[in-house]
Amino acid sequence: MQIVEKRQALKIPPLLRLAFRPFFLFGSLFAVLAITLWVHAYLGMTGGWQPQGGWLAWHRHELVFGFAAAIIAGFLLTAVQTWTGRPSLSGWPLAGLFGVWLGARLSWLPGSPLWLLLALNLLFLLLVALAMARLLWAVRQQKNYPVVAILLLLWLADAQCLAGLALDDQDWQRRAVLAAVWLVAAMMTLIGGRVIPFFIQRGLNRATAVAPLVWLDWALLLGTALVALLHAGGVALQPSPLVGLLFLLLALGHGLRLLRWQDRGLWRVPLLWSLYLAYAWLVLACAGMALWHAGWLASSSQALHALTVGGMAGLILAMLARVSLGHTGRPLVLPRGMSWAFALLNAGAFARVFLVGLWPQGSLWLALLCWTLAFGLFLWRYAPMLCRTRADGHPG
Repeated sequence: MQIVEKRQALKIPPLLRLAFRPFFLFGSLFAVLAITLWVHAYLGMTGGWQPQGGWLAWHRHELVFGFAAAIIAGFLLTAVQTWTGRPSLSGWPLAGLFGVWLGARLSWLPGSPLWLLLALNLLFLLLVALAMARLLWAVRQQKNYPVVAILLLLWLADAQCLAGLALDDQDWQRRAVLAAVWLVAAMMTLIGGRVIPFFIQRGLNRATAVAPLVWLDWALLLGTALVALLHAGGVALQPSPLVGLLFLLLALGHGLRLLRWQDRGLWRVPLLWSLYLAYAWLVLACAGMALWHAGWLASSSQALHALTVGGMAGLILAMLARVSLGHTGRPLVLPRGMSWAFALLNAGAFARVFLVGLWPQGSLWLALLCWTLAFGLFLWRYAPMLCRTRADGHPG
């Protein structure tokens, strides 16, 4: 039976054998395209052409529900196979899910009917959540139920954002997207809290990983989800001492995690320091939001971009690099140039967060250049791996 199943799996085109392959490849390609288009639009260089709802609505939505959602889907629908021991999406079902994601991106083009944009975008995250729930429920794996809960909250945030688009309500769109960004931070809290100490242990050949503090893990997860809900309801859109206190506690909790994970050896291994720095940007984002709510920062924009560029994109790039090696049957040795990709993305985050006030247009171009080169390097080195069979000949 296993031989027959393996033969059937090997008949599937390599790009459709596991979810990480199409979603990592095209999600990264979309990251390059989306940020390039946004910077040109922001600086008024698109010649009057714009997507449905305008450039701001498109940028807000697509950074989270286009780019980040693709990578989250690729990672989770691949990891769930390991978690449960049951086959995840592959072949035509995976092609159908990817088609929904791609169609949702194309539905923003001018002239596309609004109903199609709404339907495809809402369908994608719902299908991902249902696929995850089905596999986790089959083995009653309760410890991973929070993953499904976050996916469903992301779907609700997308529904709020798209309702705002349909009703031309900018406030609803802003609230929903900010909620979604912090829900992605909640996913980073959950998944990062598991894999980063484990990867550090394996990467440095330590006897054991740093033992988790269960109370801290739950406090950070629930606190970050609460922040998302406060944004969805509009409570966190204006400076508030209580919300600022919540952000301060989150910064301290995430900072405690970093201190416990610290190991001098990790700074010699790009696959490790890239993860560690991405999580450090999350700490900085929470601290920046605390300062804004306390009235000590004029704008929350820098804190938000510390999360989206440094934390979210930084963790995505680091996870793409490692997961793609492991799941294509290759040793965990970075291809040439990928350490530069990690450095470039962190440099772009630094420019977008710390230089924008001193050098407004120049910092945006620098951030764009660093972002594009970082994901471009990933595509150059990893696209062939993602499109070919595993190096060890196994399916997957």
